[in-house]
Amino acid sequence: MLLWLFEWLGQYYTPFSAVSSLTLRALLAVVTALAFSLILGGPAIAHLRTLKYGQAIRDDGPQSHLAKTGTPTMGGILILSSIAVATLSWARLSNPYIWILIIVMVIFGAVGWMDDWLKIKYKDPKGLSAKKKYFWLSMGALFVGVSLYYIALQQPNMAATFEMQDLLVPLFKNWVIPFSAVPFGIGFIIFTYFVINGSSNAVNLTDGLDGLAILPVVLVAAGLGAFAYVSGDVRFADYLHVPYIAYNSEVTIVCGAMIGAGLGFLWFNAHPAQVFMGDVGALALGAMLGTIAVMTRQEIAFAIMGGLFVAEALSVMIQVGSYKLRKKRVFRMAPLHHHFEEIGWKETQVVARFWIIAIVLVVLGLMTLKLR
Repeated sequence: MLLWLFEWLGQYYTPFSAVSSLTLRALLAVVTALAFSLILGGPAIAHLRTLKYGQAIRDDGPQSHLAKTGTPTMGGILILSSIAVATLSWARLSNPYIWILIIVMVIFGAVGWMDDWLKIKYKDPKGLSAKKKYFWLSMGALFVGVSLYYIALQQPNMAATFEMQDLLVPLFKNWVIPFSAVPFGIGFIIFTYFVINGSSNAVNLTDGLDGLAILPVVLVAAGLGAFAYVSGDVRFADYLHVPYIAYNSEVTIVCGAMIGAGLGFLWFNAHPAQVFMGDVGALALGAMLGTIAVMTRQEIAFAIMGGLFVAEALSVMIQVGSYKLRKKRVFRMAPLHHHFEEIGWKETQVVARFWIIAIVLVVLGLMTLKLR
């Protein structure tokens, strides 16, 4: 809403009209979300302590983590609130992509909140039943797929409609996987479902150590923000051989909000953590990243940039599959970060080294913009 106010003031005092700049608004979104999370972080954590919203720690996890029992959780509410305030302040709310992302944040955040609340209420790390959890997560992912397909159908020319559905393959200018060839958008919707649910759960699995998940989320949001910026500008899109999707320009604002909110949360989540984001934050942030990847048609680049999340999810799948088939474990403990703890790495070493890997992967993902 601040955008509307500043543009109105710009009619009477020219400097205010500078806020119309997409780049400036993205930066303002970063600053707004960062300031909001830093200012409210302390009181929010104190309130969570008063409510006794402490983390329930798995008894089959690393023994060193038992000392974290009782650390306030559900800090993801702070992250999501900061994103919402910054987005509603600086984004153009006539853009349908903005509302899709807000709805995704609310749906996945609500599921995560219920999961966290049940864990706290019953002192049980299992939380919401798997069936209920994945039903609502599936509803959220299908909502995105159907909504984006419907928006693609409204494009003024057939080429744009196809570009908003087809999967781009990095390093090749004209090579795509034509989901648009499948009738009624079924291929696109199913693929979107797996990208969003996979991303949501992968970030959730990564969120197991102090600060481990939030900085990679910030880095990937920055990378996707770059893709949203160039694909929302017809000149850059043409030069870099990516689909021009006008709605993506405003997605940059959401990415900026995620960066600011994530950095603000990291202030309190860095080791030793004063608060954990919980499922309410991890599920929502992962789903938002997956949704932005689909919006920008950069799912493969997203898999590269979010390779850390992919590795964490794969480690769990491999561990479970190996144990069921062979009664043997591949890793000492899954997800992957616990394996490295078990072989002797300190928590801070695991986090710092995983951060370095995340930075390298985001750079590699961004390189695909030019290597086409």
